[in-house]
Amino acid sequence: MTELTTPRLLLRRWRDTDREPYAALNADPEVMVNFPSLLTREQSDAMIDRFESGFEQYGFGLWAVEVRETGQFIGFTGIQWVPFDAPFAPAVEIGWRMARAAWGHGYATEAARASATHGFATGLTEIVAMVVPQNLRSQAVMHRLGMTRDPEADFEHPRIEPGHPLAKHYLFRLRAEDFSG
Repeated sequence: MTELTTPRLLLRRWRDTDREPYAALNADPEVMVNFPSLLTREQSDAMIDRFESGFEQYGFGLWAVEVRETGQFIGFTGIQWVPFDAPFAPAVEIGWRMARAAWGHGYATEAARASATHGFATGLTEIVAMVVPQNLRSQAVMHRLGMTRDPEADFEHPRIEPGHPLAKHYLFRLRAEDFSG
C-alpha cells in the first residue's frame, strides 16, 4: 500500500523533500526527550532508507505524515516488525513521532488509528507498542487506540545501555478483536 488517508492527514511513502524536516524533527531536544540521543542528518536519512525498505519487504512500514490541507510534513506513523530480539517478538509494533508544531492536534492518534486499521485489514492479529514510563503523551495515544499495558511484558530495551534512565520500557498490546477502528 502506497498511502493511507484520514479526514485530515495523508500517510504516504517518503520523498527526498522529507529528509530535511525529518532531520530537524530528530534534532529537536523536546521531540527527542524520550530517546537516548538526538539524531544527525545522516542517521535520520538512514532511518528513512530503512522505512522505505520495510515497505518493499513487507508491504507496510512507517509512513511520512502530512497535513492534507497544507501538504506540510509533520512526522511519521505506521507499523513495522520489531527490529530487535525481545521476549514478545516477533511482533509488529506501531509507532509515531511528530514535530512539536503538530502536538496537541490529535494527529498522532488519527494517523495511528489508520495504521492499525490497515495492519488488521492485512491479517495481523495483534499490534504492540513500547514506551518509556515517563512518555505520557505517547501512552495517552496508546490508550485512545484501545491499547492496554501488559506489565508482565515490560522490558529493558536491548538497544539502550543497561541502567540508562530510558532503558525501561512498558509494552502495550492491541488485539484485532478489541480494536474499534
